[in-house]
Amino acid sequence: MLETILLSVRALALACRGHHELVLENIALRQQLRALKRTTKRPRLRTRDRLFWIGLASGWRHWRTALMIVQPETVTRWHHDWRRRRWTRRSTRTRWGRAPIDCEIRTLVGKMASDNPLWGAPRIHGELAKLGVDVSERTVSRLLRARDRPPSQRGGRS
Repeated sequence: MLETILLSVRALALACRGHHELVLENIALRQQLRALKRTTKRPRLRTRDRLFWIGLASGWRHWRTALMIVQPETVTRWHHDWRRRRWTRRSTRTRWGRAPIDCEIRTLVGKMASDNPLWGAPRIHGELAKLGVDVSERTVSRLLRARDRPPSQRGGRS
């Protein structure tokens, strides 16, 4: 962590002096060196390494000259995949319709119906309203109908 802070301070100092190309190349080479030190045989680049190269490629013209551990086409493929995933996430539809009923409300309605078998949907809806639970009477009746279905009387004829 301390090494990263020192690297950032040095890079900022060099960038303020007008050595932008040198700073970017130095950062790129240090990042590759850190990736190589992490592994023993073959460098395994993490997601943050890939995002680093995607960001560097979009902000620096000569990024290909400093790249040593992967091919430049690989970085462009990472960038393309990242953009595709990003737009897929952005373009997916949000859930349409009414929000699903909470499990707590379902269990509460079931408990009230089993403890008070003579209560119908209007009475349970009224009691839930007194408790501050905002649910429609229609929803309560649907939950009751799902719970109060008797078992099938179909039987085989002998």
